[in-house]
Amino acid sequence: MNNTAVIHGNFLYTPDKDNFVTLKNGYMYLRNGRIEYLGNKCPIENIPVLNYQDKLILPGFYDMHLHAPQFNQIGHGMDEQLLDWLNKYTFAEESKFVSASYAEEVYKIFADELVRNGTVGTAIFSTIHFESTNKLAEKILAKGLRAYVGKVNMDTNSATTLTEDTKISLQETEKFIQKWRQNKFVKPIITPRFVPSCTPELLQGLGNLAVKYNLPVQSHLSENISEVNLVKKLFPQEKYYLEVYDKFNLFGETPTLMAHCIHLSDAEISKIAKRNVYAVHCPDSNLNLSSGIMPVRKMLNAGVKIALGSDIGAGHSLFIPHAIVRAVQLSKLANLADNSCTPLKLSEIFYMATKSGGSFFGKSGSFEINFTADFIVVNVPESQKNKSLEEQLQNFIYHGKPQDIIKIYVAGKPVN
Repeated sequence: MNNTAVIHGNFLYTPDKDNFVTLKNGYMYLRNGRIEYLGNKCPIENIPVLNYQDKLILPGFYDMHLHAPQFNQIGHGMDEQLLDWLNKYTFAEESKFVSASYAEEVYKIFADELVRNGTVGTAIFSTIHFESTNKLAEKILAKGLRAYVGKVNMDTNSATTLTEDTKISLQETEKFIQKWRQNKFVKPIITPRFVPSCTPELLQGLGNLAVKYNLPVQSHLSENISEVNLVKKLFPQEKYYLEVYDKFNLFGETPTLMAHCIHLSDAEISKIAKRNVYAVHCPDSNLNLSSGIMPVRKMLNAGVKIALGSDIGAGHSLFIPHAIVRAVQLSKLANLADNSCTPLKLSEIFYMATKSGGSFFGKSGSFEINFTADFIVVNVPESQKNKSLEEQLQNFIYHGKPQDIIKIYVAGKPVN
């Protein structure tokens, strides 16, 4: 594709969490990977038009929490809760990534699956291994996707094969930062696995790197009751789990993603909002590991930014529409337990999966002017073509499959 293009089709997006905007038989003009026009008429004469008539054109999905090395263990150990699951299954699988050739094999398939599922941007945990993490970044870049990739840091309370020397952990993290921080599409992100796996020295070093290079941070927060209690035991001087991250400049000092955020007090929710930290909702894994239900409605009411994540391999699907449906369903269960928790609307979850997650990358995840042209083209079944565009979306979210996605574009270029 040239630096300019016109896309024709039926467009749907959420400029805010409460509203869908639709445009039937519309035209979108792209220039240098960004949207310059969306309207009813072709804005420029004598330019080829990519015609997706009768197709549904949507912002691509942003999966803001997932563990790429757990791709081969999806579905394993779902009878366990978090800490036992990590010890029995995850640490054994992640230890295999000491082999860069094993990483290359797994990550190639993983990157293909992201594309197949319509994911245009991700925030990814790798493992502690520098070479394998580098392989992951290379595979994502080769596909032309957007990603924040983190070399995971762990120097305590882990399997022997995954326990790093603190100094080496920080050195290899900085090496990875220097290699990738100037890349346009794949960038480094500071990634302490979670508080229990990091000593204060490691957390302080990671906080220093985040500030030094102005890098974002990702980790886990209050996923499981046993995990929360372990953090209290390890850091008894801190009242709340999140205060450990905050103490070491890992909580909103730079843009921050915290996955799960289930077991929180009102004071913690208020602080998450105040520090502009993104809470990443991972409904599948929260159910699979019996972790609980994220208080999404309460957090939205408090002004917290919320994105969506598949969280493989505790989650079992990279297809973000599955996470959207599960998030709606969980909100209805929460409403049954407490009728003050109003169920989430489809527009709210779709917004989390597109514009909210996309905003971590800048102006992404919507069809507004000057936003990046990251979008998917979806086939509409014959039975749905006489329906409204919102109804076509509903059918795709609840009944669609990855095979319904016929084309993916990132920065205006097709991804294969």
